[in-house]
Amino acid sequence: MTGTRRTVAALFLLPALVLLGALVVYPIGYSIVRSFYNASGDGFAGVDNYKALFTDDGIRTALKNNVIWVVFAPTVSTALGLMFAVLTERVRWGTAFKLVVFMPMAISMLAAGIIFRLVYDQDPAKGVANAVWVGVHDTFAPSSAFPKAHPGRESPLRPDQGGFVTRAPVHAGRPVALPLVGVAPDQFPGDTKKAVAARPEPGKVTGTTWQDFTRGKGVGRLGAPDPSEPGYAGMRIEAMKDGTVVATTKAAADGTFTLPAEADGALLRLPAANFKEPYNGVDWLGPSLVTPAIIGSYVWMWAGFAMVLIAAGLAGVPRELLEAARVDGANEWQVFRRITVPLLAPVLAVVMVTLMINVLKVFDLVYIIAPGSSQDDANVLALELYRKGFAESQPGIASAIAVFLLLLVIPVMLFNIRRLRREVRR
Repeated sequence: MTGTRRTVAALFLLPALVLLGALVVYPIGYSIVRSFYNASGDGFAGVDNYKALFTDDGIRTALKNNVIWVVFAPTVSTALGLMFAVLTERVRWGTAFKLVVFMPMAISMLAAGIIFRLVYDQDPAKGVANAVWVGVHDTFAPSSAFPKAHPGRESPLRPDQGGFVTRAPVHAGRPVALPLVGVAPDQFPGDTKKAVAARPEPGKVTGTTWQDFTRGKGVGRLGAPDPSEPGYAGMRIEAMKDGTVVATTKAAADGTFTLPAEADGALLRLPAANFKEPYNGVDWLGPSLVTPAIIGSYVWMWAGFAMVLIAAGLAGVPRELLEAARVDGANEWQVFRRITVPLLAPVLAVVMVTLMINVLKVFDLVYIIAPGSSQDDANVLALELYRKGFAESQPGIASAIAVFLLLLVIPVMLFNIRRLRREVRR
């Protein structure tokens, strides 16, 4: 009877064992054998492919980035998951919040990569990250509306330290014309009005700064405001004597401005601050920030996974212990640090180990998000395996990378198996 049961059990296990052998054991064995052969596969290379793991610049960069991934991605994801699980435990809308945080897990890595490629776009009009960053920056340091403005033909202005200055001193009672060109119509401030010629005022220097350009050949007067020409609203004007600023003002919506008597006999300067290029945000996908940016997208996806597992573990924490600690005078931070976290240690270990195995195999996000110009800087082992095996036709080195990844994963898996066995014995 015992023999019959073993036969029946073997027959039931046979399909699974065949699939396991075909899909797992055979590929691993073939990769190990192939890693000792050259690119063509007809010559024994010994350990040369494994030497390349530590001498090839691309592989070394990938290895360094994998270390960064293993250290930061699981840690940040687990920390955020723990924070979300604890903070949402007592709020009424906690379930809805957990649902929202967990929703990215329903998105494939490919789709998430496309989303974050757009999020990190350099153009603030397209990339959400730079749109927010530029918005905050411009709140405290507004950008100029006239970065392309410059003097036109027969202009009374000349270049000076990034700005422009009048060629001759100005005098009270004589309106000054400060014409410029080069600003697109849609770039003018919203409060801009049509330019008007300034009126003379006794004892004061008045003038107009405006866009001295009217569409159409031979249309408009050069050096004088025309009905269709807009003023440079908000343009800063400085009066200078002997290199010292004696008075400043800003142009009104119609481009007119007024300076006090101290400006009489001074040179008028339009400082460089009027013409600085608008702040364009951070190059999130540049060589220095591309890896942290991609890790951020990974955390967005997997923090929900960590939160759900930790919340399940938190539900099994005895409430009597928490209440007893509060009765004994412990504050919430002490309860969290000395009771909640130690009791959740097994769950936190499961989450950390799972995420560590996951990040060692990360490929999709790096391949999709990192642009070609910085993909070398964002390289990881799984991506380098793909590049060596398919783009560079070096299957021997690609197999060596695969075996190396397997060796990295095995200790983490063994740790997880031992921990699970200890849990079963308890």
